[in-house]
Amino acid sequence: MKINGNQIKPGNVLEHNGQLWAVVKTDHVKPGKGGAFAQVEMKNLLNGSKLNERFRATESVEKVRLEQKDFQYLYEQGDMLVFMDNESYEQLELAKDFVGDRAAFLQDGMMVTVEMYEEKPIGISLPDQVVLEVIETEPVVKGQTVSSSYKPSTLENGVRCMVPPFVSAGEKIVVDTSEIAYLRRAD
Repeated sequence: MKINGNQIKPGNVLEHNGQLWAVVKTDHVKPGKGGAFAQVEMKNLLNGSKLNERFRATESVEKVRLEQKDFQYLYEQGDMLVFMDNESYEQLELAKDFVGDRAAFLQDGMMVTVEMYEEKPIGISLPDQVVLEVIETEPVVKGQTVSSSYKPSTLENGVRCMVPPFVSAGEKIVVDTSEIAYLRRAD
C-alpha cells in the first residue's frame, strides 16, 4: 500500500531501499521556502541499524502490512525457543537471540504474538505483564522507609528487579516485561 510522505507515523513499517524499516520518530517540517517534508527516524527490522531519511510530502513510499499470528510458547530446546500455532498446530522455532532479553519472561503455555512478513518472522511481542515469585531479596534496613527507596531482588526466572522495601522472598509480584520493573503485588 503506497502512502505519501506526510502520512508517515511512528509505528508504521515501510519498505525502503529493499529492506523493512519500523518508523521510530517523525518530524513534519514546513519550511518557509520549498515544499513540506517529513524527517523520519527508522530502525531496520532485520539487523537493528538506524536510518534518518527525508520524505517529501508528495513522494510516495510503500507501507507494509505485517501479518500478526498468535502462538503458544511450548519449550526451550538448546538455543531455540519452540512455539505452536493454535490454529494449525504447526511449530515455529525462533532463536533466543531473536526474542532477546525478554526470553526470560516466557512461561509454559504463554501466548505471544509473532509479526510475520511473507511467512518470515520479524518481530515478537510478549504480554505486557507477568506474575513472578521473588526468590531472594535483601532484608529491610530499619530507618530506610523513604518512599522512593527500592531494594534489589532476584525473581524465579533469574532476572534481577528492584522492588519496594515491603516485598519479601516468596511473594508473587507483577512485573512489566518491557521495562523489567515492579508494578504491584500479585493477587
